[in-house]
Amino acid sequence: MASMQEQNWDLESGDCIQKETSSSSQTPSSSILSSSFLRRRPNQERPPVGMFKQFLNNLRLVFLGTKLCVLIPAIPLAILGQCYGFMTRWIFALSLLGLAPLAERMSFLTEQIAYFTGPTVGGLLNATCGNATELILALFALRERKILVLKYSLLGSVLSNLLLVLGSSLFLGGLANLKMEQTFDRKQADVNSLLLLLGLLCHVLPLIFGNSVEPQLLDDMDQNSVVWLSRTSGILMLVAYGAYLFFQLRTHRQFFEAEGEDEDELSENEAVIGFWSAFIWLVAMTIIVAILSEYVVGTIEAASDSWKISVSFISLILLPIVGNAAEHAGSVIFALKNKLDITLGVALGSATQISMFVVPVSVIVAWTMGIPMDLDFGLLETSCLGFSIILTAFTLQDGNSHYIKGVVLCLSYAVIAACFFFHKMPASESLYQR
Repeated sequence: MASMQEQNWDLESGDCIQKETSSSSQTPSSSILSSSFLRRRPNQERPPVGMFKQFLNNLRLVFLGTKLCVLIPAIPLAILGQCYGFMTRWIFALSLLGLAPLAERMSFLTEQIAYFTGPTVGGLLNATCGNATELILALFALRERKILVLKYSLLGSVLSNLLLVLGSSLFLGGLANLKMEQTFDRKQADVNSLLLLLGLLCHVLPLIFGNSVEPQLLDDMDQNSVVWLSRTSGILMLVAYGAYLFFQLRTHRQFFEAEGEDEDELSENEAVIGFWSAFIWLVAMTIIVAILSEYVVGTIEAASDSWKISVSFISLILLPIVGNAAEHAGSVIFALKNKLDITLGVALGSATQISMFVVPVSVIVAWTMGIPMDLDFGLLETSCLGFSIILTAFTLQDGNSHYIKGVVLCLSYAVIAACFFFHKMPASESLYQR
């Protein structure tokens, strides 16, 4: 037995391999631990040898290794409903429920691959695939040219992470630690707040630009100028996000490292399946997410008509709540354990990734498809985004937390949800505009 090494079983071949256990081989803690508490502890016994037993073991880890596994039956039910012509509202509901465990499992598989690729590549994988569900859903909305649904879903994901996920975490964490002072490192929050404000500027300028000309004087050249301004802003947002990744993964990793982690928590974060197994399962999960995303985009209007709920409320509130269910639960659990640095890494990191990566990528992809998508999300929507970012920045400015901050953030989200519950999306043909 080696004192400085640990033995891991390679589930690909059944061989025992030695792996150094040093902090340098880990990706940033906030990304690795973001949803680990949602997972069941893997069996530490020697894994079975043999192709069939290996497949069964991987099947158990992938599908039953999360507490959200109770929602997995919704996936085949949604597919069967689509094949046999069930009512569209049920197809939409089942597809939406099925996306929740898939999002968490894709995050898990990405982390498994990250153990074999090194800290830099692993961090990039977590940074680019952390919100793969939102990106896939956005691409299908683009394919159907439902631009408003795309904009509302991405905006809702940012608002959900900033107000609902972070707010409920601070509220429940404050109640669970009433006799303790909850503190966190402001450096990580400051960096994310700066990027979110930059993203807000890229939304505000096309909005002001488009409204600076009288409607009767607005011609095709002015409309094209708004689109080109948005495309230019999208490219610059991607440059800023690349600089952020370099800052996070290379030059200032200490800002994003969680403090006070227990050894038993870190020991849980070891590769439990092999590289190729994780890669194959990730591809399969991506295909299933793409299928369910197509169902959601295709049936959202029928579900809205059937339930008498506006498409804006479904896109901006319901879709993000389900899509962020795994992150939400993980963030709350870390706050209950008084690990606010990890909570901020989950909530703010996800909001930053959507605002500075998924949104501009959608604009660039729309450009390649010949779709004139811009960053003008509308006056009401952009105002909600701006107030949410400013409110979150003020909440985190002093480096400590208590439950009243969580109450304010949650109530702010409730006000925005009520606003869009009464806000009626324009006629169905307008879903393909703006």
